[in-house]
Amino acid sequence: MAISTDPSFTVDESSASGLTHPGLALTVIAAAQLMVVLDATIVNIALPHIHRALHFSATGLSWVLNAYTLVFGGLLLLGGRMGDLFGRRRMFCLAVLLFAAASLAGGFAQDKGWLLAMRALQGVGGAVASPTALSLVATTFAEGPARNRAFGVYAAVSGAGAAMGLILGGILVDFLSWRWVLFVNAPIGVAIALAAPRLIPHGRRRDVGALDIPGALTSTGGMAALVYGFIHAATKGWASQVTVESFAGAAILLIGFLMIEATSDRPLMPLRLFRNRTRVGSYLVMLILGAAVFAMFYFLTQYIQQVKGFTPLEAGFCFLPISVCIVTTAQIASRVIAKIGPQPLILTGTTLAGFGLLVLSSLTPASSYPLHVLPGIILIGLGMGCVFVPITVTAVSGVSDEDSGIASAMLNVGQQVGGTLGLSALVTVFSHAAQSAATHPGNRRGAALVDHVFSHGADAAYRAGAVFALVGLVAALVFVRQDQVPQ
Repeated sequence: MAISTDPSFTVDESSASGLTHPGLALTVIAAAQLMVVLDATIVNIALPHIHRALHFSATGLSWVLNAYTLVFGGLLLLGGRMGDLFGRRRMFCLAVLLFAAASLAGGFAQDKGWLLAMRALQGVGGAVASPTALSLVATTFAEGPARNRAFGVYAAVSGAGAAMGLILGGILVDFLSWRWVLFVNAPIGVAIALAAPRLIPHGRRRDVGALDIPGALTSTGGMAALVYGFIHAATKGWASQVTVESFAGAAILLIGFLMIEATSDRPLMPLRLFRNRTRVGSYLVMLILGAAVFAMFYFLTQYIQQVKGFTPLEAGFCFLPISVCIVTTAQIASRVIAKIGPQPLILTGTTLAGFGLLVLSSLTPASSYPLHVLPGIILIGLGMGCVFVPITVTAVSGVSDEDSGIASAMLNVGQQVGGTLGLSALVTVFSHAAQSAATHPGNRRGAALVDHVFSHGADAAYRAGAVFALVGLVAALVFVRQDQVPQ
């Protein structure tokens, strides 16, 4: 994807200086975000090979994904604030290097424990790199057309990265080995860390003693418990004792966190961020759309490979239209948002995504990719491209320089928790529908039954995802205001 080097990109003089190559600076920031986002799906393609190589159990294999998700989600708020306090460029470089080192070490794993430990360490690096990358965009580029175009690139990378991860994962696994889905991050991370100090302004120093320790502990513990509850619910059910205890612990810790933030002189998450209705709306839409759309990759990847019989590489390229649609639409959205405002784009995007999920809900084992799958994923890609730019702009525009990291982290929290919540909820819907189809009298037998059961369950999950998209549409109507610029 080409990154603009247009000289009309301008820097916010209040927060940064010395930006001589804005297009290259944006390339470095976007590359780091792409590396983090890719990791969420690139490992998916390699799971069967990891299963055989390291002798994971069927249930234990999910922790190759969950170890990363749990740590990443738990540390996002803290990671965003650390950039505000200790220097965004410094924390950005350290986080990218940590992510790269953990990836390299994980690629050499000879046993399950080592791989899971390195995946968790990747989560630490990602939890700091992702929000600091977005806050670097917000504080480096001047508010207005230049920042909107930069957000367009960032949003395109964030949205298209999941689909691109499937493609790259298929190529690496088919032509090299599963280990290269981890090795590939090392040279990219080193290159980003070397380029960042030369291209990204240093910014202003902060009071390193200002970290809200009680807030950091309660938010990290609460977010980790919340994410773990969703992960556990997806496999063991919502009524499981561990699931209930996780959610109860998360509620206690997060309520305690809010009480601490309300009384702290230097809060980790300033509650003033939520005084603005439009900003709250952007966080809600990100949460809901994440729940609606990101679980789609989980079901559709399995449908394309297991039901339609595509290879990992073929399956990866099946998702290429999503990336193309997101990148293209995000660039258009970044240029028209100043003229039409955020709400029309968000309403259009959630509507398109909802219709795309409804199209996918009619899939059967006999459905073809070009006639039945492709229209659905094109609609979803167009919808995501429409939504990501205005959500990003409204979430961080008007935020003071000192709060840009935590405002960025909140957007990441919405996407991460939304995706995890959506997966666990839609897996539950899938399981009930699949069980009903499997026990229906007069069903076919053998492989035909397996394909029918999976398709029936996935169709129910897509319909539930479309309902989530409808809720996102309502949230945008209620909270996102055309005449209100976040302050």
